[in-house]
Amino acid sequence: MNAPFAKTTRLLFALVFTALPIVASANTLERVRTSNTFTLGYVPDLAPFSVQQGDKASGYGIDLCLKIADKLKTELNLPNLQVRYQPVTVSEETSAVKLGTVDILCTPTPPTLERRKTISYSIPVYTAGLSVLVRKDAAEPLLNALNGKEANPGPTWRATINRGLSNQTYATIEGGVTEDWIRERMRMLGVIASLVTVANTDEGAKLVAARKADAFFAERMLLKNQVAKGDANNDLMVLDRIFEYTPVAMIVERGDEDFRLLVDMALSEAYHSGAIEQEYDKYLGGINETMKKLFRAYALP
Repeated sequence: MNAPFAKTTRLLFALVFTALPIVASANTLERVRTSNTFTLGYVPDLAPFSVQQGDKASGYGIDLCLKIADKLKTELNLPNLQVRYQPVTVSEETSAVKLGTVDILCTPTPPTLERRKTISYSIPVYTAGLSVLVRKDAAEPLLNALNGKEANPGPTWRATINRGLSNQTYATIEGGVTEDWIRERMRMLGVIASLVTVANTDEGAKLVAARKADAFFAERMLLKNQVAKGDANNDLMVLDRIFEYTPVAMIVERGDEDFRLLVDMALSEAYHSGAIEQEYDKYLGGINETMKKLFRAYALP
């Protein structure tokens, strides 16, 4: 190999490897501008928040992301911006955003300190409530325990809640924060029970309907959507008790403040204009005064 050729080759390799970090660290707005494409990540089977429909998607979270897409068209001067829909699993929610596979996760998820180490969040778009799905003929001790009452009232008043919860099989969606919550509560109460994980709410409801699980824990609106489907779910009910409340938001890339600002601007505009209330009425069954107050708190001035 002659010297000039070798020197040129080394220079080319140096330029290539120098450019790689620049590509990898490109922010979301630049990626969207360069590709003229905005990629929406979503969990495909979490109605009414996100549902797959062919090569597209629909739902409360999807409609809000489309408002963000409209904001991108205006701010980046991209009138012909293409919107792409990318389904992901619950376990891929954070990695899909970190790796740039999607530009935003539209299915709302609860922020946690652990997750914030690697990704970031928009302002809240909904207040989730953790609830439980059971059979209508579930044993009274289990129902009492899940409702926070004594497992066996009356003469057996010494029975405690954990006895009503023990020797049961519970189900929840794999990889979600609810799984961690259940395991921690079982440990704290000393409950000896089985916990099985499922891929989605359909699987969880089917386990309870088939008597392969005694209760299925998930977000309240997701559970109510399952009961509304009817058929085998006619034998199921969602208990009134809500175990935990948490605001949920959309996942965005950590450290990408310019994109997060644009997302929060679009969502705040939707709050102030009443557009989010319309989406809530459309997908989540109507908004009450408490939610209106929360919406005013979530929106940024």
